[in-house]
Amino acid sequence: MSGRAGAPRRIHLLRHAKSDWSDGSLRDRERPLAPRGRKACRALARHLREHPLGVELVLCSTARRARETLDGVAEALGDVEVRYEEAIYGASARELLEFVRGLPEEVGSVLLVGHNPGFETFALLLAGEGSESAGVDAMRAKYPTGALASFEGPGSWSAVGPGSCALRAFVRPRELGG
Repeated sequence: MSGRAGAPRRIHLLRHAKSDWSDGSLRDRERPLAPRGRKACRALARHLREHPLGVELVLCSTARRARETLDGVAEALGDVEVRYEEAIYGASARELLEFVRGLPEEVGSVLLVGHNPGFETFALLLAGEGSESAGVDAMRAKYPTGALASFEGPGSWSAVGPGSCALRAFVRPRELGG
């Protein structure tokens, strides 16, 4: 892990890809990806191979659709530590903020894989000065399934807060052919 003291922290938020609602007997946590979701994962994996995130730690919701989304892009992330976190499922923006603030300082870059409405609200909470304005406008309009927001933040996880990060990219599957 390479979280040098004072170096900007990087936060990447990947909303799970499109899930399948066809089996009404499944609990919400057990819904798999839809074919469109798997296609979006393939497109996102291609994008990540071309534009590596340099992620050191992945924290993924325990919901099936989040795990399958991570599986769909995992090879493009390279050799990275993965943890499945129950707390990400259904987390609010404030809960996600506290979760990130508690990360070990030796981690410099993290990818969270989870759900709306928490991810959209959290992304908008983080976006501050220096953010790519078109991306913020796009997130405000809609944070669709399979979308990835990438932020650069302050030099310590404990300093991450409202408006403390710059949005560097907001990628949606439809822009990638997914």
